[in-house]
Amino acid sequence: MALHISIIAPDRTVWDSNAEEVILPSSTGQLGILRGHAPLLTALDVGVMRVRIDKEWTPIVLMGGFAEIENDELTILVNGAEEGSKINKEEAEANLEKMTVRFNEAVTSKEKIEATQNLRKARARVQAATA
Repeated sequence: MALHISIIAPDRTVWDSNAEEVILPSSTGQLGILRGHAPLLTALDVGVMRVRIDKEWTPIVLMGGFAEIENDELTILVNGAEEGSKINKEEAEANLEKMTVRFNEAVTSKEKIEATQNLRKARARVQAATA
């Protein structure tokens, strides 16, 4: 029996499949999930989730949310998600450069907060595209 994973965004189901292992970007660091994991509810940070199916790793960008594991069912509710294989690497890298400039130019607190979030999302997309 495998671990069943469902990734649900506000507008669609991003992923619904079985896997052997998952690594989540939790708010307290990377969190590994295998079959038989203890029940858990955790907040997710912006970052790259990795899913292992038949010895192959699939990167998926998560834009923050929550994950619940119970009885080998991993349910992930996110603000947004994107499979690494569907990300255009060149566009992601160009966006990262643009967000880095915006981050460095931010002056007000609001601009700094928005720029930080956008920079983290851009970094995660590049990381998933190059994995």
